[in-house]
Amino acid sequence: MLRFIKDHNQKGQQAETIALNYLQKQGLTKLQTNFSCKYGEIDVIMHDNEFLVFIEVRYRKQTQFGHPLETINYAKQKKIIKTIQYFLMKYPKYSHMPCRIDAVALNSQTPSGQEQIDWIKNAIQA
Repeated sequence: MLRFIKDHNQKGQQAETIALNYLQKQGLTKLQTNFSCKYGEIDVIMHDNEFLVFIEVRYRKQTQFGHPLETINYAKQKKIIKTIQYFLMKYPKYSHMPCRIDAVALNSQTPSGQEQIDWIKNAIQA
């Protein structure tokens, strides 16, 4: 559970691990996590059948100030797209694959105390 972790970076890593496990159970295959370059970072990169999927993971303990997906603003979307372009340039073997940018939102504001997971396919259009 995420709510007992105090360090922001540890929460982010744990949220990414929860999202990765969830997506693997949905049939996606992990390619890489935490790809970073001068433009930004991609949390998780996976295969979903023929698609190369870039996934942004967002976590919020509470939603009173908004849903986690609302934090992916225009500037963040531009950074994600530039990072993906760099990834595809660095690894041309993937450039022929159709790509998709998904988002996974986690929040722990549920009656049971378990994380609520929302997976949005094609959350960002490039």
